[in-house]
Amino acid sequence: MTQNRILAALAAFALLSPAAAHAELKAGATAPDFSAKGALAGKPFDFSLKALLKKGPVVLYFYPKAFTQGCTLEAHAFAESTPEFSKSGATVIGMSNDDIETLKKFSTAECRDKFAVAAATPAVIKAYDVDLKSNGVSSGYTTRTSYVIARNGKIALVHSDMNYADHVKLTLAAVAKLKSGR
Repeated sequence: MTQNRILAALAAFALLSPAAAHAELKAGATAPDFSAKGALAGKPFDFSLKALLKKGPVVLYFYPKAFTQGCTLEAHAFAESTPEFSKSGATVIGMSNDDIETLKKFSTAECRDKFAVAAATPAVIKAYDVDLKSNGVSSGYTTRTSYVIARNGKIALVHSDMNYADHVKLTLAAVAKLKSGR
């Protein structure tokens, strides 16, 4: 069975399983702080959530696997919307459990050098409750979950759906709402 077929089966399972698509963290909760290694425009990139929040809100989106169809389309959508996120003062960070070499390639080819992608460690996956499980067993991938985190470290939006289609629209609306103070 190819990797894409395995991912398609996991995605189908996740859509049918409420436990797989459920994000434990809720709007209003404090986002767990962490540091991570990743890539921006094909080059190594290190960041800490705390440092990024000093600049403005953070859109932290988890995706299952680089270079798969849904994750590629989602990365393109975030890349195309980068100017709108920037106008609201938001930083976009994509996260998966891919290795750094894969992330370097993905950051250029699919993120189009517009935003960073980082390696989600097991601790980050657990803290943000984004472990994609099948029958209670970790698949080794993350769920497709987007968090908008306000400058004060509070989660303003959680959207967990294996369909990538609404992630950009909903996170853009949330950062615009933060900017306007509504």
